[in-house]
Amino acid sequence: MNIEIINTGSELMLGLVLNTHQQWLCRQLADAGYDVTRQTAIPDAGPAIQQTVREALGRADFIIVTGGLGPTSDDLTRDLIAGLLGKPLHPDPAILARLENFFAQRHRPMPANTHVQAQIPEGALVLPNPHGTAPGLAMEVRPNPFRADGKTSWLVMLPGPPRELHPMFTDHVLPLLRQKFPLEAPFVFCTLRTTGLGESVVEEKIAGPLKPLTEAGLELGYCAHYGEVDVRLIARGENARKTMAAGEVIVRELLGNHIFGTQDDQLNAAVIRLLTERKETLVVAESCTGGYVANRLTDVPGASAVFLGGLVTYSNEAKQNLLGVHPETLASHGAVSEATAREMAEGARARLGADHAIAITGIAGPTGGTEAKPVGTVFIALATAGHTFVLNPVNRFDRPTFKQVTCQQALELLRRTLLKR
Repeated sequence: MNIEIINTGSELMLGLVLNTHQQWLCRQLADAGYDVTRQTAIPDAGPAIQQTVREALGRADFIIVTGGLGPTSDDLTRDLIAGLLGKPLHPDPAILARLENFFAQRHRPMPANTHVQAQIPEGALVLPNPHGTAPGLAMEVRPNPFRADGKTSWLVMLPGPPRELHPMFTDHVLPLLRQKFPLEAPFVFCTLRTTGLGESVVEEKIAGPLKPLTEAGLELGYCAHYGEVDVRLIARGENARKTMAAGEVIVRELLGNHIFGTQDDQLNAAVIRLLTERKETLVVAESCTGGYVANRLTDVPGASAVFLGGLVTYSNEAKQNLLGVHPETLASHGAVSEATAREMAEGARARLGADHAIAITGIAGPTGGTEAKPVGTVFIALATAGHTFVLNPVNRFDRPTFKQVTCQQALELLRRTLLKR
């Protein structure tokens, strides 16, 4: 079957708002075993909405349209789709009563234009919205004048705010989809998250050994992020789970500890989990990353059990006073050097009494580089009991990307060290 998503909103086309609906809906549908075949974002304009919906009705079995159900002049979706399908709008007394109660409970007058949200296309199913004022709508398009094969299509309209859309989709749309289009061929997928290898290297390692499975129908894909590569496996049909399991075994054998998680796992969470399992603690000392590593670590619930704290020592004086870096080291080697990174890590570990300490010093750019130490030079030190190890990559990126990649390298250095221990 074909499922399409249409996201309406001029704010999406202007780049003012990130289109999170596309990712969230596709993920919910994939987890339920349904594959989205097309996703489109369009402005709040009559011709665009009607043309896009008309085209989708010509090929799709289930169409989800988001946005444009509110009370303002740019909320056109309901009226335009009703007009496209030749369905008159009628006021729904139950929805109108709920709207009046919604404002009465909040001791607010109900604006006159709010009444438009009680206008329902003839024959539409109303999807309750306990989290807002605009109800969702589901319409069976039968007969479907836009499909050459004469098949019936379903069209669902959802409100734009995520806090309204998410529960409405989970509670009403997904059950409707399962009822009208029960799965015939199982669809399963798995994402293995890797770090420390480039996308081409990952493919080089696994594509050949997986060839018998891919020739038999296993779908293999890659998605590169900052310092990470996701390996995506998709299988369909009666033997989908068996095929998926066989593919996963091969990938895990070939990529080993480069795999840090699956699906939505994050590297920072993997590090916190390993520290927690070992009952070991961590402190960080950052210069050029400005606290980015500490921020990533504290994004993880429960990090306080193992993360003792972080120091942002941007100036030479701060490195000396807070971490105990020797003035002679700074004078002889400079702030961006292996020697300084070592003393930063060892000083942070000693002062906070941690099992491990990460220290970072570098040149984020776009200025400040020299021939000997170009922009992108960075030293990442990891101090543990009896040993300090220093990485010296050159991360020639823009400033924000430099910080993200460097943070990733630091967390991976710690993760691999913990795995070896």
